[in-house]
Amino acid sequence: MFDNWTLPRLLPLGVILFNLLFVLVAIPIEAYVFNIRLKFDKKTSIFYAIGTNLFSGTLGWIIFFYLEPFLPIGLKSELINFVFFNSFISANTQGTLIITTFIIFFLTFLLKFLLLQLFVFTLSEDGWKKPEITTTSQRRQWRRAAGGVRLQATNLVITTLIANSLSYTAITIILLIRNR
Repeated sequence: MFDNWTLPRLLPLGVILFNLLFVLVAIPIEAYVFNIRLKFDKKTSIFYAIGTNLFSGTLGWIIFFYLEPFLPIGLKSELINFVFFNSFISANTQGTLIITTFIIFFLTFLLKFLLLQLFVFTLSEDGWKKPEITTTSQRRQWRRAAGGVRLQATNLVITTLIANSLSYTAITIILLIRNR
């Protein structure tokens, strides 16, 4: 995998700075949504937003750098032209970019949901404790637990979708302002 990997001679500093800007925009927006919708305190909301954004961003860059050598030469030249000069050579590239953006959005949403679910379960105070046994019937306990899990999972899905949508909307607005 890393047989012919070398450090680049020219760093795309604009892409690095814009990625930092995007993370700095997405974290407060998603932390606010987690705070309001999931009733987390502000510190926990910020921690979850930082964790999900940095992990998904890092994984996204790893996937990009792994897939980039396998791209066709025409698409590579379009990508380099866009990263360094902010323009496209071919009109077909914009359609490919739009489809790729939708795929990235939904994959990021799925990854952030799974990470948030993992964080909530593992970092909660009663995440690994055994549940206390009460005198209610087993069937009633099972119905309550199933309903609570279903409600919590739905709430996490909707909250993650709202947070991811708002952060992507803010990033899109920044990109539109930049391209004026």
